Amino acid sequence: MSALTYSEVGATRLGPLPDGYHHLHHRTRVGRGRADLAAAGAAVTDWRMHRGSGARVRASAARAGAGVRVRVSLGLGPFRFAAPCLVVWAAYESDRIGFGYGTLRGHPECGEESFVVELADDGTVWFTVMAFSRPAAWYSRLAGPVVPVMQRWYARRLGTALRRIVAEGRNAPV
Repeated sequence: MSALTYSEVGATRLGPLPDGYHHLHHRTRVGRGRADLAAAGAAVTDWRMHRGSGARVRASAARAGAGVRVRVSLGLGPFRFAAPCLVVWAAYESDRIGFGYGTLRGHPECGEESFVVELADDGTVWFTVMAFSRPAAWYSRLAGPVVPVMQRWYARRLGTALRRIVAEGRNAPV
């Protein structure tokens, strides 16, 4: 995994997040019960959540797994920013499904981000985005305090997309 642009590989799996980076932690309720956990987990790990948020995704595999290369791009028309990443860990557990990916050369930031759905003891399904990052490109350094605001906006957008995907699956004809 020497192509990664940071050394704290895997820190988003369980924390704590490393010092020296901007930290992001966003959590939102996306459903209730095992069926919603399964639907949310599938949408997170097969890239539908990202695509549902408006991002373009190219991945070397249909599902997230350690070693999968992913290129996420956001923006409009010619104003599109590409973010090449490598999945550094994946969890397919009974109550926790998700993955974390790290930045590769060419990414505007340096760090790691995870996307996890969990089934709480009370049956609530939670989606969590956790990340640590710092600028890696001149334009992300120039954007300064706007970058964390955009990261929080995107995390909320992912949560909204995932909640919608889960609800649509629940309401689909059988």
